[in-house]
Amino acid sequence: MARNAFIIIDMQKDFNVPGAPFRVDCGLEALPYIEEALKATRESNVPVFHVFRYYRANGVDCEITRYDAFKSKGFHGCTVAEDGAQIMESIKPIAGEYQIVKQRWSAFFNTELDMILRRLGVKQVILAGVQTPNCIRGTVWDANSLDYEVIVLTDATNAKTPEVHQANLFDMANIGIKLMTTAEYVEILKKDPDGPEATFQERIRSEIESAKNLPEPYDMYDYTSKYGEYWK
Repeated sequence: MARNAFIIIDMQKDFNVPGAPFRVDCGLEALPYIEEALKATRESNVPVFHVFRYYRANGVDCEITRYDAFKSKGFHGCTVAEDGAQIMESIKPIAGEYQIVKQRWSAFFNTELDMILRRLGVKQVILAGVQTPNCIRGTVWDANSLDYEVIVLTDATNAKTPEVHQANLFDMANIGIKLMTTAEYVEILKKDPDGPEATFQERIRSEIESAKNLPEPYDMYDYTSKYGEYWK
């Protein structure tokens, strides 16, 4: 079973190349680090996931807040079957790597990602890609809500500006997300092909079991005894 999963988000041409419809200005700065992290991951026991957007050409599945921008670009931008929707050549998926299509910010929203991760036994996700305030952040928050431990590779993610990127990393660290450079991640893989330790769930479960505290009062939901006949 896999302890970790390496997830690359939205590294498509239409988010990254100059002149692209939805270009993230600093997105390409993350690409060499993603390449490095991906190479090391492919030599490890950590499964790789490529998460990317495909919009239908009439905008029917585009976010309502992005629809006007999508329409203004002639419904071009991560559009199914167009070249711009393709993942950057240097990090294209290879056989055995998972590909997840999304139409919203989070890689988890209305996708099969959570189901596959749980089937593989994954406890921790390692995130790379663009952009930090939108799809990286949305995925981080959902992963945290689903009880995954999360590592964000700080140099293998990016945003429109360095300031936006750093501000979002600051917010993530404040809720307990682990921040790591690509070099640190690669060094861990050299020592352990299963990747970084993920111990939160086991430790918390052990502490709860050993404490033997009642989780809630037995009459917590007995509103009749608390509030009288009105609740019958």
